[in-house]
Order: sequence, then C-alpha cells, then structure tokens
Amino acid sequence: MAPGDVTNLWLAEALFRLGGVKFGSFTVGRSTIDSPIYVDPKVLLREPRILARVAHLIKTETELGLAMREPRFQTFDLVAGVPYGGLHLATAYSLASDVPMIYGIPPRDPTVEAKIEGRYKEGETVLVIDDLMTTGGSLLETLDILKGAGLIVHDAIVLVDRGQGGAERLKPRGLHLVPMLNLTQMLNFYMSRGMIGEEDFRNSLDYVRTHQHGESNGESN
Repeated sequence: MAPGDVTNLWLAEALFRLGGVKFGSFTVGRSTIDSPIYVDPKVLLREPRILARVAHLIKTETELGLAMREPRFQTFDLVAGVPYGGLHLATAYSLASDVPMIYGIPPRDPTVEAKIEGRYKEGETVLVIDDLMTTGGSLLETLDILKGAGLIVHDAIVLVDRGQGGAERLKPRGLHLVPMLNLTQMLNFYMSRGMIGEEDFRNSLDYVRTHQHGESNGESN
C-alpha cells in the first residue's frame, strides 16, 4: 500500500465527516498564520472503531513495507508516539500489533534531561508515529529524545503531511517519512466528491504550493 493510495482516502473522508477538516483562516501550531485549511486528526478519538481501523492501516503499511524486496521500513522493536497528537495513534497501533510503546516527554526546563515513559533497552530500534506534520519540528524533538537515550530511529509515519518542508528537514537527520495522506490528495478528493467549494479548494491548494518548502513560517509540528 503506497502512501496516498486510493485505499487511504477513506481516512480523508472520515476526518472531514468528524469535523477534523475546516476552512477559513487559522493559526496552525505556534506560528503558521493565515492557513486557509485546518486539520485536526484528534477527532478520531470520537469514534474508536475508526481509530482502530487507522491502527490497522498503519499495521498493514508497515507489514507490507517490511515485506518488499526493497523494504520501505527497517525492522523495529518499539513504537513511539509524538506528544501529544501521536500518542493515541501509537497506543492504538501498539494494541493492534502487540509492539511495545514508549514516548518521550520534552523537559520544560532546558537544564533538566528529557524523560521517556515505557520500558526500553539501549540499542533498540523505534518506529515513530505522529498524527500531523507541518515542518517536522515535533518529530525532530522526539528523535533527539530517543537518540539521547541510546535508541535507534530510522522511520516515522504520519497520518497527514501538510507539505510544508517537513520531509526535507527530516532527511538530513536520517529520518525516513511515510505519510498516509497529504493535503493535496485530500483537497483533490474533497473537490471531486463535491464536499468543498471551488474557492476553498483553490485557496487551500495555492497555500500548499506556496508553502511546500516551509520557507515562510517557523511552525514546529
């Protein structure tokens, strides 16, 4: 199952139906302002059956990726959710796959070491899961915490990539990203189904294209 395959578009529809996709003018994260589209994957918590289906989607994605002749994932011992949006996804995935879960807690005081909840051993490999990525800052923060504890991280999965330079920021740090969906795929799907109007479609698509390298914001998600 390739990222963005038509089989993943049910997730785009579920997010929309649950009120997790809105149009207008929004500040996303800490500093991405005037975004015409807002995506909140945490609405999946409203319907546990859909959240469970998402967990199985991630499970299928990883299993198929590992089974390929040229694997899209490297093997892993643990799964780590990115606080806070990725925690419910990582928990659901852990329950579906029987892979132990951990997560890192960034310290509020820079003089204090980060903390990791869950059991792990130095040298174990971790798959990172998050719900939404803008420029990749939150993923990199989790990466630093895990590596600081002697853990190895090769791959990360996100439900939605906003396409604002995150993948480019992750590559130099050796983190391979697999998104289930991106905003362009979602917008094209909504427009083709008559779920959104022409103005919202054009404004949002233009925004994605002009922010695809993340050069105009400092968003950290």
